[in-house]
Amino acid sequence: MKLKIAGLSALAALVAVMTLAAGCSSSSSSKSSDTIRIGLEAPITGSLAELGQGMLNGAKQAATYVNANGGVGGKKIEIVAIDDKGDPDAGVAAANSAVKAGLDAVVGPYNSGVGLKTLPIYMDAGLVPLRLTSSDQTAGMGFTLQPMTSQIAPVATDALVKQLKASSVALIVDSTTDYTKSAAQAMTASLGNAGIRITTAESITPGATSYADTVTKVLATNPSAVYVITYYPEAGLIAQAMLATNTSVNCLADYGAYDNGYITAAGIPAAQKCPVVGVPAPRDSPVPFSVVDASDRYFSFQLVDPYANYAKQFNSAPGSWSPYTYDSVLVLADAIGRAGGTSAAALKSALAATSGWKGWTGTVAFDATTGNRIPAPVTVNTVTSDGVFQVDPAWITATGFTY
Repeated sequence: MKLKIAGLSALAALVAVMTLAAGCSSSSSSKSSDTIRIGLEAPITGSLAELGQGMLNGAKQAATYVNANGGVGGKKIEIVAIDDKGDPDAGVAAANSAVKAGLDAVVGPYNSGVGLKTLPIYMDAGLVPLRLTSSDQTAGMGFTLQPMTSQIAPVATDALVKQLKASSVALIVDSTTDYTKSAAQAMTASLGNAGIRITTAESITPGATSYADTVTKVLATNPSAVYVITYYPEAGLIAQAMLATNTSVNCLADYGAYDNGYITAAGIPAAQKCPVVGVPAPRDSPVPFSVVDASDRYFSFQLVDPYANYAKQFNSAPGSWSPYTYDSVLVLADAIGRAGGTSAAALKSALAATSGWKGWTGTVAFDATTGNRIPAPVTVNTVTSDGVFQVDPAWITATGFTY
């Protein structure tokens, strides 16, 4: 018996009856008419390479899944790696090169500072990005499955107040990136609205081998909690320094730190000392591809387990953002099928109309104006004794979170 599977909405029904128009994207140059080229922009090399590789693998896994089941209108998906190294200048060069070579769609980038430079390049080329940026400055630049800064700050504040019982908070902020600066602004406002006193906001510059002096400085202001607004290499070192002080002050790391690389950088004991605001971990995500009664919209497939399939395909556990690039590629494939091609106007309309789509990251719908996901999945994650993220049970109890 065939099951109707949400997550590839409209895709299968169109496989047998639809022929996509060739050359729909203005970025096309030498593409095969039998291939849909989806760029995956990420920091594939550099300090965030562990994160970027997981993103790339998630996109490749989704392409393998679609291609094994007829493609989109008979067309195979090809994932084109676009390595921005987490650097805006490198990102601009890589994006321009990829557009020149020909793309039909794009997923990424991850870093907001890079996205502010590269997302306009893709949009000017007639593409509709599925971005993974979280800075509110990138709202409206395509669509995203990721939470945005304005959606993250209230959850982080709630965790500090309800779970950690903080009455005062010290901030440690990477002052060099667009995301961390915008996150600091959002947290300052959110904590103020909650009546929480900020004892200090200490800036750091990435690249140091230790942040022990910074931790000593902020603890001297007597906060009841420390909130760390950096990416994961620095956040891991800060968590190490917090553990070394034997302080009873609580620690919580911002969304920018959420990746398996944080655990690597911190070590398990330090990572357990400082949970991270993020999204449901890959093995904690809602059960994917729920059975639904929608025979006119959904692809008939056997149920799949993307967590297990990732491990089989890549011989490793998924990265923190692998589910998001996986679902982004599938959402794009679904929308391309419904749009009848990759022209910007039709694809934007199809994405805006997405509703009730279910995948590895849960149910997906978008705000038509901003392209933001509604509602956004934001959680507090802790680290298990075997070094794996899981949604923090204490946070669930304190806040009443449900999937």
